[in-house]
Amino acid sequence: MKRFIRFAALAVAGLGLAAGAWAQGSVLRVVPHSNLSILDPIWTTQYMARNHGYMIYDTLFGTDEKGQIKPQMVDTWEVSPDNRLWTFKLRKGLEFHDGRPVTGEDVIASLTRWGKRDAMGQKLFTFIARMDSPTPDSFRIFLSEACGIMLDALGKPSSNVPFIMPKRVADTPADKQIEDYVGSGPYVFKRDEFKPGDKAVYVKFAKYVPRKEPPSGSTGGKIAHIERVEWNLALRDAQAQVNALVKGEVDIIEQPAFESYAALSKDPNIQIVNSNNLGFQYMVRFNHLHPPFNNPKVRQAAIAAFNQEAFLKAQVGIKEYYKSCPSMFVCGTPYGSTKGSDLIGKSNMKKAQELLKASGYDGTTVVVMKPTDLASITKLPDVAAQLLRQAGFKVDLQSMDWNTLVGRRAKKDAPSAGGWNIFATAWVSPDIWNPLTKAAIGAAGEKSWFGWPTDAEIEKLRDQFAREVDMGKRKGLAEAIQARAFEVGTHAPVGEYFNPSAVRKGVTGVVFGPGNFYWNIKK
Repeated sequence: MKRFIRFAALAVAGLGLAAGAWAQGSVLRVVPHSNLSILDPIWTTQYMARNHGYMIYDTLFGTDEKGQIKPQMVDTWEVSPDNRLWTFKLRKGLEFHDGRPVTGEDVIASLTRWGKRDAMGQKLFTFIARMDSPTPDSFRIFLSEACGIMLDALGKPSSNVPFIMPKRVADTPADKQIEDYVGSGPYVFKRDEFKPGDKAVYVKFAKYVPRKEPPSGSTGGKIAHIERVEWNLALRDAQAQVNALVKGEVDIIEQPAFESYAALSKDPNIQIVNSNNLGFQYMVRFNHLHPPFNNPKVRQAAIAAFNQEAFLKAQVGIKEYYKSCPSMFVCGTPYGSTKGSDLIGKSNMKKAQELLKASGYDGTTVVVMKPTDLASITKLPDVAAQLLRQAGFKVDLQSMDWNTLVGRRAKKDAPSAGGWNIFATAWVSPDIWNPLTKAAIGAAGEKSWFGWPTDAEIEKLRDQFAREVDMGKRKGLAEAIQARAFEVGTHAPVGEYFNPSAVRKGVTGVVFGPGNFYWNIKK
């Protein structure tokens, strides 16, 4: 990783141009990693929706690049001696894009909706007895019993992020997507210019009041130096992206195709910038509701077939950008462990074939969904299909764009009726570095993340983890949860990787964190 160039994060107030006067330095043109079609970052864990959320919404707390939780919209807070009453006061000057002030009622409605969709939010709300707003600029959270995850949950930096929306918007049922995109963040979404598959546009919110601290991760001063940010959603061809960056037609490629790095790194006007030092983890997710993966023995056979090196070599290919990791959490972090990982840690096709035969698998076709327009993961389903076939599975590999896949994975229909058996995805490290942030390890059945595993023991251990404050005991619980998750076969981790951005050298101020942030940047 030595050749990655790190930028210093600056927090210097900038002068904006009048609306409509889009000089070259006032417009940032970005090629995002995928298309944007879902605009509700609570309804989906999709990272494009998360990044869209960070443009237009703000959060109560955030996580800096060192993993520390810090206040964002919150000014001060107090905790009762028994740790069951939390009282928060909001910063002065918080205002939604429609001119209305941000209130405690907006916060309560936003947290309530988030708590029905997010894995960590769901766990936090098992401890919450009620919430109220004694004054317009404050809110309180009453717990039925003390827990150790309050600030970790409220400062969660990635999907699903507890973004604060106006109450009228947050009152939208959690299983329905919002249709009003008024936020209080540093940028305003130009809905009138939004064209899915073409472009998304954001303009500076002049009344946004940033914090005084330097930006770090999702915390600190979110200063919009750039007047207008344009996401080019149409430029999906890898070589066309490279050509546009070289010519200066775009300023940033969020996640270049891995085969593009050789050419990009040779251009003197382009920098390869890794703003996420912990990287990502690939995973293959099973649908636990339908055959054949409603059988844990069949899931174990698939896990045994999944050779991580095969996935990483095919998808990434650049050795310095990937590494095998048998942990369901992140290797090199406090909860990274090999506990219970023998099936994935020692991939063995003969073992997979034996397990599949012993499972009673009857030849049911496995529907594997393959996204055609997301360069960072598009080859993973091909590898999964090949390895499954070698193990003895009958496989139907079905191609579609990423947004179609995202919509389809939410369906609980049988695979033969438009549902699915397997999809592959990637998670940024903060989303998966403990048993509560990692959505795929939750096993609460219908309330769980897509795939819907059910296991009372996993949920019991996660409850204990949420209550525990001793780090040594939390690590032991995390290992127990991982071991049980491998036994149950919730999903298969298939390696970790980096996918740094390509940035023109005239662009400075990139903020380091788990998402793609566009405040603090200058041209």
